[in-house]
Amino acid sequence: MNTRQVIGWNLKRIRVNQGVTQERLALEAEVDRAYVGRIERGMENVTVATLEALATVLQVPVADLFAKPRRATPVAGLKAGRKPK
Repeated sequence: MNTRQVIGWNLKRIRVNQGVTQERLALEAEVDRAYVGRIERGMENVTVATLEALATVLQVPVADLFAKPRRATPVAGLKAGRKPK
């Protein structure tokens, strides 16, 4: 697992554990939702400023995003769909 993949895996794990959607995280961190998805898939070389914004929204230290997983099991996403009106 390279560093981008580690950051993406941790970001998704923390976000899902807190029940935060990609859309909500992106909105509060003032980044594009698709960008959050690309970060989580390890496809983006994200800046320190963006990592700081994401960590702030999730209320975790930036260092938590760099923690090497003991066992990188797939993280299930949140249930898709919109809330009924």
